[in-house]
Amino acid sequence: MAYTKTESKNWFTRLKESVGGVITGIVLIAVGTWLLWWNEEDTFKTAGAIGEAELVTQEVQDISRVDPALEGKVIHAIGYADTKDVVKDSLFGVEANAINIERKAEFYQWEEHEHTETRKKLGGGEETVTTYTYSREWVSEPIDSGRFADPSYQSRNTVLANVKSETFWAENVTFGAYKLPDFLKHRIGGEVSMTLSNVDMNTLSSVINSPDSNKLVLIHVQGSTVYIGRNPGSPEVGDVRVTFTQTRPADVSIVAQVIRDTFEPFTASNGYTFSRLEMGKVGSVKMFEDARSENNIMAWLFRAIGAVCVMLGLGLVFKPLSVVADVIPILGTIVGAGTGFVAFVIGLAWSLVVIAVAWLRFRPLIAGGLIAAAVGLVALSYMKGRKK
Repeated sequence: MAYTKTESKNWFTRLKESVGGVITGIVLIAVGTWLLWWNEEDTFKTAGAIGEAELVTQEVQDISRVDPALEGKVIHAIGYADTKDVVKDSLFGVEANAINIERKAEFYQWEEHEHTETRKKLGGGEETVTTYTYSREWVSEPIDSGRFADPSYQSRNTVLANVKSETFWAENVTFGAYKLPDFLKHRIGGEVSMTLSNVDMNTLSSVINSPDSNKLVLIHVQGSTVYIGRNPGSPEVGDVRVTFTQTRPADVSIVAQVIRDTFEPFTASNGYTFSRLEMGKVGSVKMFEDARSENNIMAWLFRAIGAVCVMLGLGLVFKPLSVVADVIPILGTIVGAGTGFVAFVIGLAWSLVVIAVAWLRFRPLIAGGLIAAAVGLVALSYMKGRKK
């Protein structure tokens, strides 16, 4: 059954909050502007490091021996990432000859969901109705039900075992005659499910929080999963499900700088570093193309985040105007739509200007085009405003 909370605010309270939100809006504009500027510089320098690394990279076919002639050189090589280490999760007693073992813990918990509806009142007041619903779900972290809105669901969540998700790594991973450092080793993927044959029940029982006197009855092992609870087929709140995967030795392709019998990232003239590991047998051309593609994707992602921060900040700065107009709700809605449109257009134009100014040092033609687009957006906003 849903639980609802209703909160009412008068016009003066809303106006006071909106004026206070102007400060937050200014901070958001500043953060978004900084993010846009930083992103363009970072994207350019990252691209420069990728290009510089590509120019000096040497193809190495034989990695069966450490070659002193490669000292300090950036190489592209394909080989087998291997290890003789036996990796162990001491808590569960699970072990394997692998590059890593990953323990993923999940908890069966009550989870709170909320849906909010806001209604404006004549005179500028506002009523907010929040509806809370609850469902039992598998989640990655225990949920503090003491914070639930519905008193009847508070303190319902329990956890049968204090277990965290964790990854255990082999200390020694070889690449032919070379050793893979952590920054490359941790990029190796291709994890597969483990088949658990032996779990240390005695050690595991020490972390179980159960009222039962016979704790071992609560532990079930099936396939790659250790289930802590009465019945895996009918989970109860508090049950814990732990799944194990392992990353086995595999073919990998790397681009990195040789340092004695291991590797480090290549440092470009602009101070940025570059190194790369991809799964399988991948040529150097494809690896550098992938690196450039990822750099471009990240650039557009941060551009979008920065622009949204600026738009949200402007929306907060303009918010008092719509609150003042909310004395007559329909008028406040119209003003809110107008200020929202203006915040979008000005925010987008400002973002384009910041990006353009950042690019003036690097690509003036592109910067000029962005500035022209920004001016066009502002002009469009002005003309629409005059018509209205």
